[in-house]
Amino acid sequence: MKLLIVCQYFHPEQFRVSDICFELVKEGHQVTVLTGLPNYPQGIVDNKYRFLRNRRERINGVKVIRSWLIGRGTGTIRLALNYVSFALSATVKALFLEKKQDAIIVYQLSPVTMALPAILLKKITKKPLIIYCHDLWPESVASAGISENSKVYTLLLKLSKWIYTNADEIFTSSRLFHEYFQNTLFINKKITHLPVYAEALFEDIEPLLKKEHFIDLLFAGNIGEMQSVETIIYAANELKELENIRFHIVGDGSSRQKCEQLAKQLGIKNVIFYGQHTIDKMPQFYKLADAFLITLKANKVISYTLPNKVQSYMAAGRPIIGAIDGETQIVLNEANCGYCSSAEDYLKLAENIKKFADSSKEDHVMLANNAKQYYKDNFSKEIYMNRLNRLLNRLLEKRM
Repeated sequence: MKLLIVCQYFHPEQFRVSDICFELVKEGHQVTVLTGLPNYPQGIVDNKYRFLRNRRERINGVKVIRSWLIGRGTGTIRLALNYVSFALSATVKALFLEKKQDAIIVYQLSPVTMALPAILLKKITKKPLIIYCHDLWPESVASAGISENSKVYTLLLKLSKWIYTNADEIFTSSRLFHEYFQNTLFINKKITHLPVYAEALFEDIEPLLKKEHFIDLLFAGNIGEMQSVETIIYAANELKELENIRFHIVGDGSSRQKCEQLAKQLGIKNVIFYGQHTIDKMPQFYKLADAFLITLKANKVISYTLPNKVQSYMAAGRPIIGAIDGETQIVLNEANCGYCSSAEDYLKLAENIKKFADSSKEDHVMLANNAKQYYKDNFSKEIYMNRLNRLLNRLLEKRM
């Protein structure tokens, strides 16, 4: 099967779309990716891709075509320029792409406008279009501070509905997305829940090791406004007298500096920031963790999201302690793999962390095993690829 994947982000940027494309190639599909210039999360375009260099590559069998964009930089205006520049340049580039694909898939993160070149190609080629939604729009914008009563939000709401309406099918990474599509966007197309898997390197993390004195807690991933890492900092402040509990924060993003300053203002020394690391370095951090931390902002629609780190955490076989609502809380409770409180409730998060620290090693191992088993039963790569192939075959059969 010949597949065109459209996504603003791709390797070396660390998003699951890259590994999915590599797997599709291994299974015999011909995969072309239309993407942007790597600049996430630092916001600066990688030197390797400046001055028209490496606009076409082949990476692990995937044909990669890169379209110009403005780096994310810092601030709202620069981010908006990043989004718009890719949407426009990729739409123009789409006109000159080979048009022999059997299906077009948009791996839709933020912004939803990354789907525009795919919609153009659908209209030209009459090929089926799948939008694989990992980030709800325009709610991602609203959660970042834009009022739902503003003209900008109203415009993005209309645009998002039009984009999703142009899909033949919609895949979602979270079960609760279905509710948003039906009740807010009033879209009644076929919607299929397809949660992603974790990269194989996370499945090979060594089992929990017995420690005599310390409890190490790890947050790994983007440190942005929506991740509410401040909740972890405030919880750490509540526990700063307990010298055996340490917090490790690995990642980068728009709120990293703010979180580091908050920790400094509070005078807490039990939180360590490590900055951004490539995915191949992450196992060394995962190994030191006795439990993982996950947080999101208190926002109903944002809580519909299931962050990809949930699958990575579970694959690594560690308990998970969260201050998060919605889909993630449902999954953690189903798996019985840790403790979960409401989003932004740092007092309850601190209480759950102390509860975990005071519990026995046997309890820790039980929660870790539950996480690993839930991953195997629901999120494994084998399950995912089998489902994806069935869905693609079914879509093409309907078109014949």
